[in-house]
Amino acid sequence: MIPLSDAAVSVLTRSYRIHLAVESWLGDDLLADAVPVDTAGEETDRSLSVPERLSLTVPRLYRGESWSPTSITHPLAAQGQRLRVQLGIELAGGSVEWFQRGWFLVQETTTDGDSVTVEAVGLLALIEEARLVSPFQPSGTLAETLRALVEPALTVEIDDDLTDRSVPSNINWDDDRLGAVLELLDAWPADGYVHPDGYYAIGPATPSTSPVLELTDGAGGTVIEASGSSTREGAASVVVARGTAADGGQVQGLAYDYTSAHRITGAFNPLPVPFYYESPLLTNVDQCVAAAETILARRARETALEFTVTMVPHPALQVGDVVALTAAGYTDLACTVEALSLPYTADGEQTLTVRSLP
Repeated sequence: MIPLSDAAVSVLTRSYRIHLAVESWLGDDLLADAVPVDTAGEETDRSLSVPERLSLTVPRLYRGESWSPTSITHPLAAQGQRLRVQLGIELAGGSVEWFQRGWFLVQETTTDGDSVTVEAVGLLALIEEARLVSPFQPSGTLAETLRALVEPALTVEIDDDLTDRSVPSNINWDDDRLGAVLELLDAWPADGYVHPDGYYAIGPATPSTSPVLELTDGAGGTVIEASGSSTREGAASVVVARGTAADGGQVQGLAYDYTSAHRITGAFNPLPVPFYYESPLLTNVDQCVAAAETILARRARETALEFTVTMVPHPALQVGDVVALTAAGYTDLACTVEALSLPYTADGEQTLTVRSLP
């Protein structure tokens, strides 16, 4: 969750006013410090390779200025322009607490009559579209390789708690730059996301399990409506991770699910249901086991009980946050936010997709 002051948090429990500020940048040049916005909203889904989507509608003419892009340097042109989005919560006395929601890359702008529609995406789109023009052979360490794949499109910030190690020789990635980044993170193991300040934050793959918000269909928290769903698709009770040792032999590590509904000793399936992962970045059993445990935890999360939550907008909530759900017969059920739809107005409804933790 994006940090807020106690005063702002207290305002969110009742009716409040939210403010929006959108800037447009092209490289280091500020093209517009106040894009006029009629409506705006964000959708984020961590199952997508580029999780974030931003939609804006802007008046074509505002105070004598045209907001229909007519040049490559127009603030809303899709020629490398980035939008900096800040939200503000109005506090008692009329003061406003501002915080940064994120940076977005303008993907497409269209004009229809008196309205301009802007579609923007998260900054990982820069990595996804920059496919490798020739085979990439990593060298040095995992951190050095990650920076070589991502920078200068995005600055990489790596948590000190991660232990770096050398990358094996004779590895080639053909054309999928973002796929190479994600494989490297799985093999490390580590997790990455684009921070609201616009850099690529890399940290340990073990997520927090401490709820940052209470969601309830009764009283005593953020009041919601919730409905559930469940699927077997993609579930696994064991992950087999394989790599290649320095002498060319195969190494392997396994991680078994002993706790979730898909546990190997439970009713889901009396036989092991495996998922296989293979990477030349894994060179010993310990590395294979660590990668297997990380992938198993992610797959357990992706196939856990799913709830769709409708609630008053909470503008600081992010995917990956843990919430405590009291609804549908559950009390304080720990769930992760997997997807969200956030209107940038306090009078709309926010939708969350949350899944229970094992």
